[in-house]
Amino acid sequence: MRTTARRCKRMIIYFYDLKTKLKDYNRIKRMFYYDLKKSRLSTYPTKTKSVIIVDDTGEAMADRFFLRHRKHIECYKARCTSIEEIF
Repeated sequence: MRTTARRCKRMIIYFYDLKTKLKDYNRIKRMFYYDLKKSRLSTYPTKTKSVIIVDDTGEAMADRFFLRHRKHIECYKARCTSIEEIF
């Protein structure tokens, strides 16, 4: 098994999930991902569905982005100093 580790000063991991009624889900999802693609958060290379990893310099930008959408998402953030890629 190959593992690699990314190290930097500090990284912030944002976990988010859309929370809306089924009726409005597709509209909210399109709006959220459209805004995400337009924001500078889309330039961070390490991201998957419902998870975005930013360095400590991008924390304020990410916080502002998620606060704009707080009505429609549930968001958590965690701080770490390294992340290991398992495969």
